[in-house]
Amino acid sequence: MTDSGKAAFLAHLGEVLAGIEAEGLMKRERLIHGPQGAHVEVAGRRLLNLCANNYLGLADDPRLVAAARGAMEGQGYGMASVRFICGTQNMHRALEARIAGFLGMEDAILFAACFDANGGLFEPLLGPEDAVISDSLNHASIIDGIRLCKAKRYRYANSDMADLEVQLQAARADGARFILVATDGVFSMDGYLAKLAEIRALADRYGAMVMVDDCHATGFMGPQGRGTPAHAGVSVDILTGTLGKALGGALGGYIAGPQPVIDLLRQRARPYLFSNALPPAVVAAGLAALDIVEAADDLRAQLFENARYWRAGLEDAGFRLLPGQHPIVPVMLGDAVLAQNMASALYERGVYVAGFFFPVVPKGQARIRTQMNARLTRDDLDFALDAFRAAGKAVGALA
Repeated sequence: MTDSGKAAFLAHLGEVLAGIEAEGLMKRERLIHGPQGAHVEVAGRRLLNLCANNYLGLADDPRLVAAARGAMEGQGYGMASVRFICGTQNMHRALEARIAGFLGMEDAILFAACFDANGGLFEPLLGPEDAVISDSLNHASIIDGIRLCKAKRYRYANSDMADLEVQLQAARADGARFILVATDGVFSMDGYLAKLAEIRALADRYGAMVMVDDCHATGFMGPQGRGTPAHAGVSVDILTGTLGKALGGALGGYIAGPQPVIDLLRQRARPYLFSNALPPAVVAAGLAALDIVEAADDLRAQLFENARYWRAGLEDAGFRLLPGQHPIVPVMLGDAVLAQNMASALYERGVYVAGFFFPVVPKGQARIRTQMNARLTRDDLDFALDAFRAAGKAVGALA
């Protein structure tokens, strides 16, 4: 590219960024000093943290830190290789077997992140003779993964079982060989649970398989934290998930399912074949996290009690919430600028949150997405409720 061509390109990008700024849609990052936790330090201030996916408070748990440190001392810092060349250690297979056993599946396969897991899932398994039916509010990683495969695509309105049946009928009428219904277990922007019992029943009626992304459920939903299928009392065919939320909050994703599915993914899933293996520290901490989570009924109970108390307090204050029972509690504000002003006002009052707005959520549905942590105390929540009331009045979100 010539200098003038490059200058024109960069000027174009500058105009795009200026437009984002003018619309009030610019996302900014704030630097956290120290570990992730129920409280974080930002710019020398200790803030109450209500926006991390750290549901069980394990991100700074000493047991995970010790497991990670021990693995680095014994197994090194990184693998410097993909899995099939020289990047697989015994602990990688141990974690895959542990995940599979925890979820009641035959096997599991690790990825750098669940975004990669979802991105690598569909293309190896489904061809042009097949169909994939996706919930309209599925995570971007599912959408991108489906785009990469050659299967015919169908979409149903969020959790609309009548529409799902219409799409299943259409896929069958179009002669699909295999049909896969794909859904989030929890829709992370809203905190809604997928209707897995109804999805399973419809899929069985039309001879379809069910895939669930359970990132916002594994570790704390269902008996022993085994996720939304366990919560709903059903089985699904393929589960994807993450180590980056309730299971320690670092990185790493997985796919769990039948042995032939996992075996074929090892051969053909591109994010698996062309990405470095997870580092030993992450793998060891993942194993430790699963041991903790299986026995963490007390943390799960506290998490959902915190969510109940928090939701009731926000409703009493007059905020508009989306209904639900999940530890994700969105405070609906509508306007992107108002959401950012609210986040800033809360920051000044000692509460760390983030405004969510287009393109992360649809236009007109800007919000503060709050998330509960089992380590938050009643005093923490009362402090946050006082801050929300004061900030809401200051920015015009409350009368």
